[in-house]
Amino acid sequence: MSSVLDALGEALAFAFGMTWEVLWALILGFALSSAVQAVVTKQQMRRLLPDDSPRTLTIATGLGAASSSCSYAAVALARSLFRKGANFTSAMAFQFASTNLVIELGIILAVLIGWQFTAAEFVGGPLMIALMALLFRRFLRRERVAEAWQEADRGALGRMEGHAVMDMSVAGGGSIWRRLRSPAGLTAISDYFVVDWAAVWMDVFGGLLIAGALAAWVPNSFWEGLFLRHEGALATIWGPLIGPLVAMLSFVCSIGNVPLAAVLWNGGISFGGVIAFIFADLIILPILNIYRKYYGRRMAGFLLSSFYFSMASAGLLVDLLFKLVGLVPTGAREAKVTNAGVSWNYTTILNIIFLTLAVVLVVRYFRKGGGLAMLRAMGELSASPAETSATVGASAHQ
Repeated sequence: MSSVLDALGEALAFAFGMTWEVLWALILGFALSSAVQAVVTKQQMRRLLPDDSPRTLTIATGLGAASSSCSYAAVALARSLFRKGANFTSAMAFQFASTNLVIELGIILAVLIGWQFTAAEFVGGPLMIALMALLFRRFLRRERVAEAWQEADRGALGRMEGHAVMDMSVAGGGSIWRRLRSPAGLTAISDYFVVDWAAVWMDVFGGLLIAGALAAWVPNSFWEGLFLRHEGALATIWGPLIGPLVAMLSFVCSIGNVPLAAVLWNGGISFGGVIAFIFADLIILPILNIYRKYYGRRMAGFLLSSFYFSMASAGLLVDLLFKLVGLVPTGAREAKVTNAGVSWNYTTILNIIFLTLAVVLVVRYFRKGGGLAMLRAMGELSASPAETSATVGASAHQ
């Protein structure tokens, strides 16, 4: 019994240390993301995605990065855009960018593993979207898309449906800076900050707990064998192939993947394997089941195969490119997993500053009309997307 408690305590200690290490970065990332979402409306998104041209795919990628959603909300919003007339390929590009090209993910990667992984995220993400678009153009038939639209229009519910249609953004004239500084803009930022945290907290802290358990209980020798760490070129190829498979079985998506990625990096997975693992948040088993409900079995199978190929290929290409220019980290692997902890340093100072910011935003959220009703609405659609959006977005203009 004592050994079990010791092992549990060690896992919790690792999880708490990682949480403390990345807390300020999480708050900063979500605050910046909330500011962007406060001035980008979902109505604008639908109008800008009519086809799968390179220009439209670029717009879809930019809008996705700006929208910054948890994986479940990103999938639900992409389905909503598709039902409203957006091109299917562009909706999927938006979905990819909404979880893999977001500010908070890049910040957490830099803090936990290293800036090279942040750079790889922003290089590999557009590459992955381009690969996906090429696969769709070559292999996705119009009849399959039409069949998927009929399934989507049935309105089967997944997770975070309400979050997908919430629109608290500030419309109207004036510069972006002026809208952000207005009372309505500050309220919109606080609304997005709270609902985005509510959407992802289980994934974030679930990922931290799983990462702590893996760091404490799984020896590096196991990971080194699994990832063929000492096999040179074979490990470079194997990492991006197995990374998405590990992600599928982890059941953790969005930013919660990053602590797990840190454990895998310390354990010996290749650089490209880490990137492919992070990209694979959109093919975890619960989300594959949502694709089945949204678009039907055949489209779900097509999405799995095309997404997996795009993620693994992007991871491998980024690995080769970064090795070519000398940006793949070498030497001892020291991602902040087992060595993270609380001490009086810049991390503690930043945590105090950004926790204060978080408190200010949460207080404004509740004082300006946000509340438990809005949080409950995140997981449901009361009547229609338009009505839900109007209801939950009203407080942004008070």
